[in-house]
Amino acid sequence: MPASPITAVPTRYWHPIERGKIQCDVCPRLCKLSEGQRGLCYVRGRENDQIMLYSYGRSSGFCVDPIEKKPLNHFLPGTAVLSFGTAGCNLACKFCQNWDMSKSRDMDTLADSASPEDLAATCKRLACRSIAFTYNDPVIFMEYAMDVADACHEQNIRALAVTAGYMCSAPRAEFYSHIDAANVDLKAFTEHFYSKICGGALAPVLDTLLYLHDTDVWFEITNLLIPDENDSSHEIEAMSRWIFEHLGPDRPLHFSAFHPDWKMLDKARTPQATLTRAREIAMAQGLRYVYTGNVHDPAGSSTWCPGCGQRLIERDWYQLGEWQLDAKGCCSHCGTRIPGHFETAPGDWGAKRMQVRIHSREG
Repeated sequence: MPASPITAVPTRYWHPIERGKIQCDVCPRLCKLSEGQRGLCYVRGRENDQIMLYSYGRSSGFCVDPIEKKPLNHFLPGTAVLSFGTAGCNLACKFCQNWDMSKSRDMDTLADSASPEDLAATCKRLACRSIAFTYNDPVIFMEYAMDVADACHEQNIRALAVTAGYMCSAPRAEFYSHIDAANVDLKAFTEHFYSKICGGALAPVLDTLLYLHDTDVWFEITNLLIPDENDSSHEIEAMSRWIFEHLGPDRPLHFSAFHPDWKMLDKARTPQATLTRAREIAMAQGLRYVYTGNVHDPAGSSTWCPGCGQRLIERDWYQLGEWQLDAKGCCSHCGTRIPGHFETAPGDWGAKRMQVRIHSREG
């Protein structure tokens, strides 16, 4: 890909089908497009008998965050991550909290030009240890995300995907060969929820989780609990059991609190008691690292040793406190190895959030 910021680039995951249409093969929607049509994601469309990506090099929402906000609790805790997204999305979640970007059909939403090299240079200048493709799903801008990841790797900066995991197998394999860590949003554990609330399907997301389990990509899972939609004890138990049986007891799981947004303004916020109940259910199913999020719950957001029960990483919102891991990422009390990517000491970014403007090297 060219180094300078541009808008449209050709892609390769598509094929011609009947009646002169072209099918996009990036995600399970398999949009079938005539000349001039866009897919549901809006940033991929047909032009001159091929599928183009229209958001390459154009982004918005640049912020430096604590990595725990992604959330990733077992990947370089305490370090800073540069976060950004683009317009569009390949799901239609009624509760979307970034709907102004993900549902946008206005390319001016992409306020800044940012080449992969610009983003890598910004990460280095701001001492960010990683970059996160977030706010909307990097599945739909995979070509841009992969080039950004490669440019960042040249600067020893890690690449993170915050994703719903709704992706086809061939592009998935290429995409994750460039990615170091991911948080996968497992939105519910029923096909009914995915169809009714998200306009998608559960099975492809489970396929992505199974795929990642067989790679070197570190990943954690988030489940946003929505009152009376996906928060029943039965569903939480079934999901936790599936994670235990297919991904193992050491896969971190985050239960996050819903707040009313976009097309679900009639729903109440998730009570903290619901998150605590979900955490207890998941741990009863054998999961060792279960967290609560979007609420003030120091016990539920801290990391505890499954061997001796000691608190190893204290978290108060996104602020780290007590640190009881040794240089090898083991419990300093009993020696139990904690899965993840840890360094000899935590980062010192803290809980702050800093907005950033990207300045291209050309101007």
